[in-house]
Amino acid sequence: MLPRSRTLPTRIHDSTLDPDRDARRYLQVEAQPITSKIDEDAPVENTTTGGSKCFDDDGRLKRTGTVWTASSHIITAVIGSGVLSLAWAIAQLGWLAGPAVMALFAFVIFFTSNLLADCYRTGDLATGRRNYTYMDAVRANLGGAKVKVCGAIQYLNLFGVAVGYTIAASISMMAIKRSNCFHASGGKDPCHMSSNMYMIIFGIVQVFFSQIPDFDQVWWLSIVAAIMSFTYSIVGLSLGIAQVAQNKAFQGSIMGISVGAVTKAGTVTPMQKIWRNLQALGDIAFAYSYSIILIEIQDTLRSPPPETRTMRKATLVSISVTTAFYLLCGCAGYAAFGDDAPGNLLTGFGFYNPYWLLDIANLAIVVHLVGAYQVYSQPLFAFVEKWAARRWPKVEEYDLRLHGPNGHACRVNAFRLVWRTCFVVLTTVVSMLLPFFNDVVGILGALGFWPLTVYFPVEMYIAHRKIRRWSTPWVGLQALSLACLVVSLAAAVGSIAGVVLDLKSYHPFRSTY
Repeated sequence: MLPRSRTLPTRIHDSTLDPDRDARRYLQVEAQPITSKIDEDAPVENTTTGGSKCFDDDGRLKRTGTVWTASSHIITAVIGSGVLSLAWAIAQLGWLAGPAVMALFAFVIFFTSNLLADCYRTGDLATGRRNYTYMDAVRANLGGAKVKVCGAIQYLNLFGVAVGYTIAASISMMAIKRSNCFHASGGKDPCHMSSNMYMIIFGIVQVFFSQIPDFDQVWWLSIVAAIMSFTYSIVGLSLGIAQVAQNKAFQGSIMGISVGAVTKAGTVTPMQKIWRNLQALGDIAFAYSYSIILIEIQDTLRSPPPETRTMRKATLVSISVTTAFYLLCGCAGYAAFGDDAPGNLLTGFGFYNPYWLLDIANLAIVVHLVGAYQVYSQPLFAFVEKWAARRWPKVEEYDLRLHGPNGHACRVNAFRLVWRTCFVVLTTVVSMLLPFFNDVVGILGALGFWPLTVYFPVEMYIAHRKIRRWSTPWVGLQALSLACLVVSLAAAVGSIAGVVLDLKSYHPFRSTY
């Protein structure tokens, strides 16, 4: 289940309090008195120290999160559809570099997550002012134009994730249809079909779910999505192990797919080998990306002990579990199929039977992505709606009264209805224009990895701890940031090259699988 602070209503999202609206409507309790003047650009804090039995030191309800709840939040956020592309990524890098790169990414994520965790409070790690969101932490530690740059990258990444999830959901829905078609024809019918109809179906579903004002009102959707992610991941792992047992041998090679190898996409050239390796880096980076919500998860933790100490333990537990799970899934898929490992383990039709189990796994993917789409879209919804409320103060007053089939009626804000529907339509159209799952995943991983996972945490930590320029810690952190920038750029180039290659045989809105 996602942390409550991730989906605050627009009036208190990004730590801004609208004095014309009553925050108690959200908390459903009487708030503690705040004696200090509220700063519009800073988190709302209570000057009383220590809080009380019901409230924390910032006047909000007492936080109850523990190392285990934080670990579960991280694991739920991290383990998603990206795990299905790891077998393909390892196939490009081989048995030697594949697991090594995955372990290296895990270490970098763990290290920079600890740096970011130290920036949750401004000043003292135990009693300093809280930063409720990632952008709050950037604003408090860096300020200036970097806040706008961070916001642009963050929200562009969220839009890209929505596009990627639309593509993945449509492929899974189509895979159910194709699996049944293969079974009915005994494998004689290639069962080619277009993904456009399934993207439209997924978009229609998201139009309805997107009208939910705040994600905390449908906490059950987050729980179901988490269960579904483990379901399809375990199915993919089990089928991979079963295939290895059937082959009675491990497929693959030390250096990965070789030049001259013949795949379903054609013969691998030396240049394609390079692009594939770089794209694999982006796929692995996307599978580990969760820094964008780390601060929000940390905001659910109780104190004492200091939230930073608890978050460090949660990060260690969750990264260890996730890395072990990723290595199992990726290596099992590569061992089963070798160079022919599909870009999506459950929809690339490396497996054909048991078809009913594949249908269950792909249905689990669709259900998970319905919830995941909302989780990653809600912050973007809140940002735009807060901006609109500031630009046009009366925009929140225009409501539409919608009547249901049983005579029930509900009120929906007109701006929210139009804006969120347009957003879903836009992501659906872009998905239909660029229905390349692996390439989109690689681009998203490259786009978000360096700035959100490495650069901003490093710069905030340096500012927070007041590390002197050209000192040994400063040089070490900058070297790490530079190295990750090179990796991120290389992954982006590889993924873009993959899109260019795909576009050579692509016709808009007429993609078939």
